[in-house]
Amino acid sequence: MTQRSRSSAVVLLSGGLDSMVTAALAIEQGHAVNALTIDYNQRHRRELESAATIAKALGCERHVVLPLDLRAFGGSALTDDVAVPKDGVGTDIPVTYVPARNLVFLSLTLAWAEALGSRDVFIGVNALDYSGYPDCRPEFIQGFADLAKLATKAGAGGEAFAIHAPLQFLGKAEIVEEAYRLGLDPALSWSCYDPEADGSACGLCDSCRLRREGFAKAGHLDPLRYA
Repeated sequence: MTQRSRSSAVVLLSGGLDSMVTAALAIEQGHAVNALTIDYNQRHRRELESAATIAKALGCERHVVLPLDLRAFGGSALTDDVAVPKDGVGTDIPVTYVPARNLVFLSLTLAWAEALGSRDVFIGVNALDYSGYPDCRPEFIQGFADLAKLATKAGAGGEAFAIHAPLQFLGKAEIVEEAYRLGLDPALSWSCYDPEADGSACGLCDSCRLRREGFAKAGHLDPLRYA
């Protein structure tokens, strides 16, 4: 591989705070970042707008927005006509879980990485302050890394892919602190599952609650406007 290929990485950039911090960490580690955003026809476009803003602010090498209409499948409050829960973060997997989303998204990220000659893939999942999605667990990340060896030409040739999940064991407050350490503007990111008509975040969905709690614990004011 060329030096450019060795230093490049593909980052799954959703437009949320976690993915923004992850992309910045990849840059801090010396990677030239190629950002991949999946437009899966989620119930709002605000997150996609944030992803584009973040990619530009970070100076990503490329930013690809890939259309993938998961509304054709449904099965989630984010891709179907199902109400987003607003009664607090529970212990069961919530209806905002999109079936196999991170498996599908990581597969696409891996495909682009192999096409680019990159062997580094970054994803912003964390397994502490989150909604209990199974595809955020460390076991999933390790399992996907093993699968990447079997599913790719590079892997068959003995070249392993590194699946980086740098936020995996951080709480939301620690992620907020990382954002400020890295000099990021959290206002560029978006977390709400169900924005209000006036463009404000609902403040009550799982994602809003976890974000607000993280900012509060970190002692920072969340710059997002809430209903």
